[in-house]
Amino acid sequence: MNTRSRPEIETVNTSSAEMRAPDSDWSVLMARGQDGDAESYRRLLAGITPYLRSLARRFGLAGPDLEDAVQDVLLTLHQIRHTYDPARPFAPWLTAVARHRLLDRLRRRVRQFGRETALTEAHETFIAVETNLSETAGDAGRLRAAIAQLPEGQRSAVEMLKLKEMSLKEASARSGQSETALKVAVHRAIKRLRVILGDE
Repeated sequence: MNTRSRPEIETVNTSSAEMRAPDSDWSVLMARGQDGDAESYRRLLAGITPYLRSLARRFGLAGPDLEDAVQDVLLTLHQIRHTYDPARPFAPWLTAVARHRLLDRLRRRVRQFGRETALTEAHETFIAVETNLSETAGDAGRLRAAIAQLPEGQRSAVEMLKLKEMSLKEASARSGQSETALKVAVHRAIKRLRVILGDE
């Protein structure tokens, strides 16, 4: 028979003292945690985690995103725990911290999804080089033909600075044009190439 007592966090006590609003308990636990009581701090974190999960669900998070968001809030809470004033209620402070972190996560997710494109079969490539040759050769051929249509000054500027990757100083010495003139020629050439290739 096992006579070891279970940790306090796992026991369920329904006495009237334990039926108080969680905020008052959380405030006490946070104040004790600030004073260095590791057990109180652990109990606080365990107690607020379900609340943070429900808050994250209300923000539309689910699955791994939800758990990541909760961990993010817990880490933030740990980093700024010294800013909590024990004379004030804990729940509004916690909710404000959590709300800000969850909104930051949602903003980051919206920005990320705005830059991502869903992959389709058309985007599929293969490891073997020969499977992508026709696509690459066609694009390179179109680009060479478009460069050939450029005026001589623009064409030579593109070839030196973009294709041969020469520095402005090297290209200027070779062509006899100033660095500014080369920059302008490349800018105009790229603009013209976009028109020729149908990118604008």
